[in-house]
Amino acid sequence: MQVPVLHSFPTWLHQTQTWMYTQVKYLPAPVVPHIVCHRTANLEQFNMPHIHALANEPKWRWYWEKGLRKFGVRNYISLLTRVARQERAGIIHSHFGPYGWEDMEAAKKVGAQHVVTFYGADVNKLPKQDPRWLDRYSRLFEHVSLVLCEGPHMGKCVEKLGCPGDKIRVQHLGIELDKHAFAPRTWQPGKPLRVLIASSFREKKGIPYGIKALAKLKARVPIEVTVIGDAGKEATSQAEKKKILDAIANNGLDNDIKLLGYQSYDRLIEEARQHHVYLAPSVTASDGDTEGGAPVSIIEMMASGMPVVSTYHCDIPHIITHQKTGLLAEERDVDGLFAGLLWLVENPAHWDTLTQAARAKIEEAYDARVQGERLAALYQAVLATTLSVAV
Repeated sequence: MQVPVLHSFPTWLHQTQTWMYTQVKYLPAPVVPHIVCHRTANLEQFNMPHIHALANEPKWRWYWEKGLRKFGVRNYISLLTRVARQERAGIIHSHFGPYGWEDMEAAKKVGAQHVVTFYGADVNKLPKQDPRWLDRYSRLFEHVSLVLCEGPHMGKCVEKLGCPGDKIRVQHLGIELDKHAFAPRTWQPGKPLRVLIASSFREKKGIPYGIKALAKLKARVPIEVTVIGDAGKEATSQAEKKKILDAIANNGLDNDIKLLGYQSYDRLIEEARQHHVYLAPSVTASDGDTEGGAPVSIIEMMASGMPVVSTYHCDIPHIITHQKTGLLAEERDVDGLFAGLLWLVENPAHWDTLTQAARAKIEEAYDARVQGERLAALYQAVLATTLSVAV
């Protein structure tokens, strides 16, 4: 028997959200996923059979629903409600806490079980910026059937917000292992060390600290650095871009760093194959924003055989064990990041052991097919009104 599940998501899909496409793509039968979103983007990369976008509805519906949302009127017949009734969906799966709160009325109206996945800013940043979300989340946690988190650190953060622990499950974001052929990187002393950074320009990504660490490394070995990513339209993102550009100029790295801007996912993977080391210096931003769990790019690079240098931030230590599956430094610790990079330079003979262990870790816990089966099992458990599936 088919199990229609509606995935409520703002825009399907930005290039930096490949993890969401993979999450839905590998749901096995009998689950039939439907996407309900405001608008679509990059469908040539992320097309799915059942996408219901508000932007594709008649214009009056678009303005009507967006207007009601803007003024906080939630008890109305939304696109989500209509699709849920049309498809007889037993589950509405909201992605991001605020969408979970907005979708509560629709779930109640159609009698669907409600699953909500929290990610990053919705856990740490939003309640800090606007205390009203503490009350909203309290009501959401009372209503919701199940709350999913990327890792145990995020799970504890959600529990601190008031969610009962027995409603929380860790659900890893899997990757397509067959798209990340294991090719252990090797580096020859005396040759340039090629380092890759890939992320949006946001404070939580910690890129300026990584640049300063690379400047220290340049005094020891020649380096070639590639940065994939750019700033969004937000003022905070534009300000972070200025910090990044200033860090490059002030540390004399203009000729050592290539800024490629946003690139397609395929281009990212192609560039990764040509680099030795992945640098992901995540931090807790001044406004409280965090990774929440861990960047999926770290999981992908570890799977591909690339050593990763990152930080003790959120669920990153749940994936990387220092000097066993990667290298870790404290947040904002330029010297610590430099030490991790230098360890790789001084221990090229240990790269094989490190990358083999990293690949084994990803195969064990982050295979998209396995995680798809596990998510389907969680759905079945919710429909059976039991949460007996083991974490």
